[in-house]
Amino acid sequence: MGEFLKVVKYDEALQKIKEHFPAGQVEEIPLLEAFNRVSTEVVLSPEPLPAFDRTTVDGYAVDAEDTFGCSESLPAFLDLKGEVKMGEKADLTLQPGECCWIPTGGMLPEGSNAAVMVEYTEKLGEDTVLIYRPAGPWENIMQKGEDIAEGQEVFPPGKKMRPQDIGLLASLGITSLKVFKPYNIGIISTGDEIIAVGDKPQIGQIRDVNSYALATAVQACGSNPRIYPIVQDQFQVLKKAVTRGLEENDVLLMSGGSSVGIKDVTIDVLLSFPDSELLFHGIAVKPGKPTLAVRIGKKLVIGLPGHPVSALMMYYIVCAPALRFTPAVEIEAFLSMNLPSQAGRDDFVPVKLVYDNGRRIAIPLLGKSGLMSILSLADAYIHIEYEQQGIKQDDMVTAYIF
Repeated sequence: MGEFLKVVKYDEALQKIKEHFPAGQVEEIPLLEAFNRVSTEVVLSPEPLPAFDRTTVDGYAVDAEDTFGCSESLPAFLDLKGEVKMGEKADLTLQPGECCWIPTGGMLPEGSNAAVMVEYTEKLGEDTVLIYRPAGPWENIMQKGEDIAEGQEVFPPGKKMRPQDIGLLASLGITSLKVFKPYNIGIISTGDEIIAVGDKPQIGQIRDVNSYALATAVQACGSNPRIYPIVQDQFQVLKKAVTRGLEENDVLLMSGGSSVGIKDVTIDVLLSFPDSELLFHGIAVKPGKPTLAVRIGKKLVIGLPGHPVSALMMYYIVCAPALRFTPAVEIEAFLSMNLPSQAGRDDFVPVKLVYDNGRRIAIPLLGKSGLMSILSLADAYIHIEYEQQGIKQDDMVTAYIF
């Protein structure tokens, strides 16, 4: 091997990864495919919403002034002048003292500025309507552009599209959207002891947890994972796998083979490529200290620890911030207990979030290092920074949702 550890602080490691992460590409896609995708530019409304003054109730379109002062004992008498049909343009104009029938969503006719709910009216014969309750100007009316004005910013860049967001764009007639193109992320698990998930492990063997956990974590960040076959700790075999992974992906994630040991050849393989640069080999964090990053040409390889808990935690800590197109969700909570930390490293602790007497509480999930069940119970993690020597019970902490 012959390579010395190049240990860096957490913030330096994250900065190096972001600096060498490929720039996000843009693609324009049909609106129906935009769910969970992230917009790359300001979305402006091409038209007002609604496009015309329309009612929000079934009833009668009126000039509000004609109803002033009316009551159940002294109703207003208005002449009925036809009706507005749903989905059609209002082709009549009301004169003072006139009204017309209008359905919910119908276009408000000229000469009117309010609608009276049918519950507060009574039809007297064929041509007269009694109004028992006065209406204020624009009562029960959604005015043109009241929801969204023409040219108004609908969404900023970096908006992750939800079903209701897609519905809003559809209501404005927007049929396509410019979004970030998903990254292709290769995933390689290495180690002589790693076996397929469906196989029965013998003494000293472990199932390939990392490929599954990392692939789904990549999907959660909006990118496309590509899992490669398990690779043994042999230089030529590993180099062949890395060569293929670099050719077919934007970024390569490798788990295992990042610690200092006789059989770990990952660092030697990565630095054997032309135009390769060791960005770091080791981060002053817990868990996941033996994480590494190497630039190979314009591609980036991140070597994660082999242990599944450390690998997944380090993915969330240093990979996800660069990979996802929107920031992580952060929640404030009160810490449930004193939490010591060793100065000189950044600690990342999984927590469960609960409510107690109206307060959100973060409960650290502590136990033997590397228990997958603990990480599965966690809702988020908290960060104890390099200079800190711990956090006190009832201190407010920021929890980063997985």
